[in-house]
Amino acid sequence: MSRKGNCWDNAVEESFFKTLKSEQIYGNKLVSKDQMRAELFEYIEIWYNRERRHSTLGNLTIEQFN
Repeated sequence: MSRKGNCWDNAVEESFFKTLKSEQIYGNKLVSKDQMRAELFEYIEIWYNRERRHSTLGNLTIEQFN
């Protein structure tokens, strides 16, 4: 069971959201929820899953690893 304030319970999720915030959210000026939704979809589905290399996967993309 996940405990409040304990990042070790959800280390993978915490790592993903830290990366998402630092690479996409911070400093990005968006004007609407629809624009934010589209930007997040593009970041996750195109950049993070298909193009970004992950050190824990031997510097492969998620698609290459699968």
